[in-house]
Amino acid sequence: MSQFYMIEFELPEVLNPKFLSKIPQQRSKIDELMALGKVRSYSLSEDRSRLWMVVVAETEDDVNEILDEMPLNRMMSNQIIPLMFHFSNENIMAMSLN
Repeated sequence: MSQFYMIEFELPEVLNPKFLSKIPQQRSKIDELMALGKVRSYSLSEDRSRLWMVVVAETEDDVNEILDEMPLNRMMSNQIIPLMFHFSNENIMAMSLN
């Protein structure tokens, strides 16, 4: 049974050229994972020190497999947190005015 996981990433203090060069690949991978429904949200703090991502997976091992697909994963530290629930506006049915 799938569940939600929050992954909190800590970005390096100095974003070196190698890190910066992988950002377009990271964005592309996130877009792909969102289209597949594996990633539900992806957020960056204003000071660019932390990222948060909510994923849907069966197990924490599956979360790690998703993380391994991300080009920047090995350049950031992360913490995986199992969530009891994750509500967002995508969970609410749109009301028809017809």
